[in-house]
Amino acid sequence: QVQLVESGGGLVQTGGSLRLSCAASGRTFGTVATGWFRQAPGKEREFVAAIRWSGSSTYYADSVKGRFTISRDNAKNAVYLEMNSLKPADTAVYYCAAGGSRWYSVAPSSVDGYSYWGQGTQVTVSS
Repeated sequence: QVQLVESGGGLVQTGGSLRLSCAASGRTFGTVATGWFRQAPGKEREFVAAIRWSGSSTYYADSVKGRFTISRDNAKNAVYLEMNSLKPADTAVYYCAAGGSRWYSVAPSSVDGYSYWGQGTQVTVSS
């Protein structure tokens, strides 16, 4: 089992920045990638960004490219999401997710590639 705990959410004004953190613990040796997803009220969960634990490959949703940056710290088993130029449309609960070998069989943006999920952290962007 892998446990994921998100932190760093909050209330910010349009144009502001936040940095989300995802701390992983447990049997993390089988994890090959970590992703961030978000879900706004009444909407489906959507992909935001992902990063592989080996190499430097990162993946982003078109809606956040150029504004969000995903990074990792292997030594700390942590993944971060730096969010800049935030918009009200970015308001959602943000979830961290970890994927094992199945992640290679699907698109990085597919929820099917992620076996473990955190509880989520709320991000609210006011206009």
